[in-house]
Amino acid sequence: MVSQVLSTVLTVLAGTAAALAVYWVLNKLAEVLPGRWEDRIKPYLYIAPAIAAIGVYLVYPTVVTVVDSLKNSDGTRFVGLDNFSSLLGTPAFRQTLLNSLLWIALVPAACIVVGLLVALLADRLSSSAENAAKTVVFLPMAISAVGSATVWRFMYAAQPAGTEQTGLLNGVVTAFGHDPVPWLQQSTAHTNSMLLMIMLLWGQAGFSMVLLSAAIKGVPMETLEAARLDGAGEGRIFWRIIIPQIRGTIITVFVTVLITVMKVFDVVYVMTNGSFNTNVVGLEFFNQLYTNYNYGYASAIVVMLLIAIVPIMIYQIRQFRAEESA
Repeated sequence: MVSQVLSTVLTVLAGTAAALAVYWVLNKLAEVLPGRWEDRIKPYLYIAPAIAAIGVYLVYPTVVTVVDSLKNSDGTRFVGLDNFSSLLGTPAFRQTLLNSLLWIALVPAACIVVGLLVALLADRLSSSAENAAKTVVFLPMAISAVGSATVWRFMYAAQPAGTEQTGLLNGVVTAFGHDPVPWLQQSTAHTNSMLLMIMLLWGQAGFSMVLLSAAIKGVPMETLEAARLDGAGEGRIFWRIIIPQIRGTIITVFVTVLITVMKVFDVVYVMTNGSFNTNVVGLEFFNQLYTNYNYGYASAIVVMLLIAIVPIMIYQIRQFRAEESA
């Protein structure tokens, strides 16, 4: 443990020193330039390391992935769009897409609803009680997704009838005289997928609550008091005044959770590994790459995700710019 902490500290110090050295060298290079050229070139030199990092760690891997998606399973020859057509023509992959669409349709909206509900209820408490309630709701954000999924898998665990149950839910079920239920195997109406979504919702509700609570507190009290004096009820105030004024924050939370859901992997991998009709696109990519060693299929899945996420990111950027200019 001590060696790991020491290694982390040394890595941080070395990285900081290296960054300072790079910018010191760039500054010296700028000072060598004559006259106004120093002022013209210096800003570009300062942002050059960031641009280089983006190129090396984002742009280059993206280009390589797109190229690999057009190659066969071992990357030795080009096959065009065959990987995409083969994946989309497979019933199992279409079912995986359907599962992912179910996550997309339910989880972001549920996060908004739960976050708003908790934020509104907590704001009605005293200051100390509000802080305590928000801390409890936010605590799951401090736990890794793998750790949370492991805990929730035990909660859903089922032992044979007549034996002691280790899962909380089946402990309650058997206490009322019923047989234990293998919760994560209940694929009817996607029940097991819903249970996985509840776990992710539990982990993301704190994030939603914090941002939405801050936005609600930013609504001018004068506007709310004026509405109350005019006879508006709390429900009308919420829908006609509060919601329109925090619309930007709602969109930001929705888009952030949506992107998280679109690439969800660890929750499903730990709890079911995609069994019993719970597979999602992120896990399918992992299986194609590390189980089937099909680099063409894996790259094609990533490109599909990229195509789906880019319009969302563009919308988010435009929304942010519109709010900044308002």
